[in-house]
Amino acid sequence: MTATPSRVPLDSGASASYITKKLYNPQVMNTASPRLDATFAALADPTRRAIVARLAVGEATVMELAEPFDMSQPAVSKHLKVLENAGLISRGRDAQRRPCRLEPQVLADASGWLDHYREVWERNFRRLDALLEEMKREQRKTPATKRRSTKR
Repeated sequence: MTATPSRVPLDSGASASYITKKLYNPQVMNTASPRLDATFAALADPTRRAIVARLAVGEATVMELAEPFDMSQPAVSKHLKVLENAGLISRGRDAQRRPCRLEPQVLADASGWLDHYREVWERNFRRLDALLEEMKREQRKTPATKRRSTKR
């Protein structure tokens, strides 16, 4: 005799237990690092993403980075500090200049983390495609039942 899973209303306390035990993936939570969290948090802002895109072309000073934005230099400096704390950029010293440069390894680490989950989802989609193809084949084998015409 096989047991069938019981249905639990979503607003019950038991559903919270289900969500905590079944949907929370400890593997994901335990493999993420504070640095990865900081990377994604820093890249969540469009201004910081634009700064990273500019630095991908080459190093630039704070004034050069502030130029395309309608914000003060101190505001741009705050964005740079977030990027620097996340390890995405570094600041050097070249005489009077303090050029900012992109640190590509941090982006490579984030990309590697994303690649892992891209592979997981691609595998899942391939399995789903195979299942759908199998269901289509089964459906073609079984004769279609004729619908009865009903008069209204």
